[in-house]
Amino acid sequence: MYFFQGLVYLALSCFHGHYHKLERTENIVIIGGGPAAHTAAIYAARAELNPVLYEGVAAGGQLITTTHIENFPGFPEEISGPALMEKMKKQSEKFGTRIVSENVIGIETHRGNNGLTLYTVHTATQSVKTRTVVVATGASAKRTDIPGTGDNELWNRGVSACTICDGSLPMFRNKIVFVIGGGDSAMEEALFLTKFASAVYIVHRRDTLRASKIMQSRAKNNRKIKILFSSVVTEAHGKDHLDAVTVRNLKNNTTEKHGASGLFFAIGHTPNTAFLPEEIQRDDTGYVLVEKGSTKTTMDGIFCAGDAHDKKWRQAITAAGTGCMAALEAERYLEETK
Repeated sequence: MYFFQGLVYLALSCFHGHYHKLERTENIVIIGGGPAAHTAAIYAARAELNPVLYEGVAAGGQLITTTHIENFPGFPEEISGPALMEKMKKQSEKFGTRIVSENVIGIETHRGNNGLTLYTVHTATQSVKTRTVVVATGASAKRTDIPGTGDNELWNRGVSACTICDGSLPMFRNKIVFVIGGGDSAMEEALFLTKFASAVYIVHRRDTLRASKIMQSRAKNNRKIKILFSSVVTEAHGKDHLDAVTVRNLKNNTTEKHGASGLFFAIGHTPNTAFLPEEIQRDDTGYVLVEKGSTKTTMDGIFCAGDAHDKKWRQAITAAGTGCMAALEAERYLEETK
């Protein structure tokens, strides 16, 4: 749906004279603005592939909203997400990457004169032909609309969606934290938080957990974890950082305010892949399927890196690693299809 809406916009933009078609055929177009995209760009640029990177209008990926990064190698004094992404962007540009701050809204497929597949990547204002594409658009953490948890409220000031990224920060050590969710991810994240927090509350809206039996057992048998069934968090409180949450019991409609230093969403992620052609196979949740041990998708010349296909690790360092893989595989594909 997103793709066809984009094509309608393209037609309207062209009609009004704002749309530009670039006739040159590029070697590689990279879509995304996070660690996977910029790592792919650095490798592609150093291989003299002269990459074009569409970073989107909100560049930086999920790291752009991360205030403290302690587990990315090379920064012993920690670094903020925006600062890390700015360094990656400068490094991409240093080697000649052409960066465009527009969202890609569709990809079309057609045959070149030599019979090889070419791709046309569309934004709202331009279209560019390319021999290869690296999809590195990432995934967005699912968040419920709870007052106080928004981007301009307490997000990244006690409210997060990544325990591995943030759980060990000083603000959560020996403090009470809350986790929203009832699946395996919620159990895993709650168990991880017990290494640092004094107490972990799992808040689940149903009266039974969706997690596997073994994960339920581990959570229930951990003395630091308490599960609040049939409950929802209705508000996050705090001025400069989170200091309390309000929880409503759905069975008796009572509310209780709890002191809390952390609130973690653990209800999954949505991969940013809706704009891709149907020929690129995805699983039932939208994650791109790639060959085992590779970044190759089901379309020749299109590769996928980072969280758009990785639903397991979802870390900046693993995203960067697959960005490297995608660039090297694209370079090899270009050599083999000259």
